[in-house]
Amino acid sequence: MDKRTLPNDILLGEVAAVLREGREAVITPTGNSMLPFIRGGRDRVVLRKQDEIAVGDIVLIHIGGRYILHRVIGINGEQITLMGDGNLKSVEHGTRAEIIGTVTEIIRPDGRSVKPGTGRFWRFLKPFRRYILFIYRRLI
Repeated sequence: MDKRTLPNDILLGEVAAVLREGREAVITPTGNSMLPFIRGGRDRVVLRKQDEIAVGDIVLIHIGGRYILHRVIGINGEQITLMGDGNLKSVEHGTRAEIIGTVTEIIRPDGRSVKPGTGRFWRFLKPFRRYILFIYRRLI
């Protein structure tokens, strides 16, 4: 399989079109904002369009011209709040309509498939993330 790298606005615009058609898409996310559960540039994620979004889901969203892959940490009607698992403080706010797709599967470099959890325990550990991520980044 050929590997191609495209700018986010082009690639993820096409991903959005594929998901609207009811198909799934597999992408390799970049960055470290979802550590330790999704390792940028190494893991791949399977995205699908879901009718329902719940706290704990990992979603791809288009906010203010940027595409972000983060976990939903709050829902208030149509408004949603997101935070990367590897982030210590920063959150994003968007709407349900801006969600492009939901991560249904994480594929590790060895081909192993992992179903994403809700991150409930990880959210509980938020006060300790700084220390856990410091150790984790030194080990990988």
